[in-house]
Amino acid sequence: MKSYTITVNGVAYEVTVEETTGGAAPAAAAMPAMPKAPSQTAPMPAAPAPKAASAGAGANKIEAGAAGKVFKIEVKTGQAVKKGDTVIILEAMKMEIPMVSPVDGTIASIDCAVGDAVEAGALLATVD
Repeated sequence: MKSYTITVNGVAYEVTVEETTGGAAPAAAAMPAMPKAPSQTAPMPAAPAPKAASAGAGANKIEAGAAGKVFKIEVKTGQAVKKGDTVIILEAMKMEIPMVSPVDGTIASIDCAVGDAVEAGALLATVD
C-alpha cells in the first residue's frame, strides 16, 4: 500500500493506493478521500483579458490547441492569409505549436499578446 498527496485546483488530497489481485476492490478503497487544508502554493494567475479592441470580430476563430504561452505572432490585423498559414505560435512544454488559419481570408482580430498564458480553447485570433 502506498500513500500519495495529490493537489487539484489548490486543494491537497491524501490518497492511499492498494494493489489488488483481481476481483472486487476492498470496501475501504471505495470511500472518497477527504481533502486536507489547501496547500501553501499560490494558485496560478488567470489568463489576461484579450488585448484587441475588436475581440472576436471575425467569423472564423483561431483557438489555442493546448494550454501554453504565446511565443510569437506571425501576422497583423488586416493581413491576408491562406488556409493553413501559421498565425500564432504557442509554446507548451518546450515545444512550439503553430496555430493556423482554418480558411482563406483576412485577419480580423488578434486577441492575445506575446507572453500571454492561455488555456486550451482560448480565443487567439479571428479571420474573415
